[in-house]
Amino acid sequence: MLAHRRSEMLDSVDHGWLRAKYHFQVRPAGNPAHKALGPLIVWNDDEIAVDGGFPFHGHSDVEIITYVRQGVLGHRDTLGSEGTIRAGDVQVMSAGTGIRHAEFNKGDVPLKLFQIWLKPRAEGGQPHWDTRAFPKAKVISNSPNAPSGADGKARFTVLASGYYASDEGALPIRADARLLGATLAAGETVRHTLGPSRSAYLVVAAGRIAINGEPMGPLDGVAMTDVSTAEITAFEDAELVMVETG
Repeated sequence: MLAHRRSEMLDSVDHGWLRAKYHFQVRPAGNPAHKALGPLIVWNDDEIAVDGGFPFHGHSDVEIITYVRQGVLGHRDTLGSEGTIRAGDVQVMSAGTGIRHAEFNKGDVPLKLFQIWLKPRAEGGQPHWDTRAFPKAKVISNSPNAPSGADGKARFTVLASGYYASDEGALPIRADARLLGATLAAGETVRHTLGPSRSAYLVVAAGRIAINGEPMGPLDGVAMTDVSTAEITAFEDAELVMVETG
């Protein structure tokens, strides 16, 4: 089943310095149809104004992935980590037994990012933070962790993963999930196969596509459950971000 969540229909908040849309229900008054998908409990589409940001605050027992779409994100935490994450890059933070951090717009344009929260497979553990730059990749294969081949064509890139054995090179997380990113050229079609016990949530970071015939616009999301194959066609150049769970 495909459950299309149109960007304009998502719950949202506007604090001036922060504008956010929620793909999943994060408040009791939120859309009850936008429930968690396995360990995937939060997917926020955030826009942070120049000089804006979140002051130091704490988390525990959650995996937090940040995918930067525009601008420059600054990070500091109580582990002593500091980072600068640019558009197309990803950071991961395993909160474990507890960590405090600050996130802020370090650039001169509005900062646009996806923040994704996952339940860990077990509570506790040492807090951890990491970041990595990833090249844009074109989807031409069902295999989500296939590297660039000898034909010179790029593959769907696994950005972060809790499946350590099969997704070498991805940022490690402690959840039964993986984050994938890809780009499609206008007119390109790809078929992506999901395992029998897996679900997925896909967001169109840029462009317009159809998935199994369902048209989707920029920043729309779609929850996929009991779907064996997703056929994705790009109507224009598109950037896709997806979390697989299970």
